[in-house]
Amino acid sequence: MSDERIRWTMDGQGVAEVVLARPDKMNALDAAMFEALAAVQARLQVEPGLRAVVLHGEGRAFCAGLDTSGFAAMAGGGAGFGDITRRSHGLANLWQQAAWGWRMLPVPVVAAVHGVAYGGGLQLALGADVRLVHPQARLSVMELQWGIVPDMAGFVLLTELVRADVLRDLVYTARVIEAAEAVALGLATRTEADPLAAARAWAAQVAARNPDAVRAAKRLALGASPVDAAEVLLAESREQQALIGSPNQAEAVRAAQERRPAVFR
Repeated sequence: MSDERIRWTMDGQGVAEVVLARPDKMNALDAAMFEALAAVQARLQVEPGLRAVVLHGEGRAFCAGLDTSGFAAMAGGGAGFGDITRRSHGLANLWQQAAWGWRMLPVPVVAAVHGVAYGGGLQLALGADVRLVHPQARLSVMELQWGIVPDMAGFVLLTELVRADVLRDLVYTARVIEAAEAVALGLATRTEADPLAAARAWAAQVAARNPDAVRAAKRLALGASPVDAAEVLLAESREQQALIGSPNQAEAVRAAQERRPAVFR
């Protein structure tokens, strides 16, 4: 089945496979991709017999992050993004839902990550319960390169996974890390030579368990989070709203696109 830039199928064991299907753009996130992700998540919420989800990207990468056209729109004032503080999907806005929606599914989600997972692409993967990454994969909390902050539930998800100083290091520097470091820091679960095959095997193992117990375990895991998700998701949106289109944010975009040092006010 297909929904715009997303393909998905479900096998006879109740394992759904969701594919980011924009390989010519390294599965970069544009408006249509965000809408498609939300639509697929809504469908899976009510899909009979669902027991696990495998999430992966087609082509050379898992997801390279936000489409560059989105950064151009930000530099131009960001009017096309509207009021991102409005909650359109439960606790989240549309952009947050792309990542947070995996946490809201009643069944476990495993992400198979290869190539790159940058910025919003990494946040998509962080929304999964488990991340299996190729040894040569590269990951980055890259938003500061573009003068913005992670606002796709990144602060909720990162706070659950890494130490506070590690979170600050990754966010403030926007540095790219290799798979082995990602595992050591807690961003990734483990490396796999074939992450998609490993993710499929993991999902099949989960699907063979008592589905009532699996769903109960996911509810408990979500409830055990130390983060007030509603408060932090809204705070992300408020901070991002103030940054988008601001002079220094526009300068960050221009500098990154022109490959020069930024000159901030």
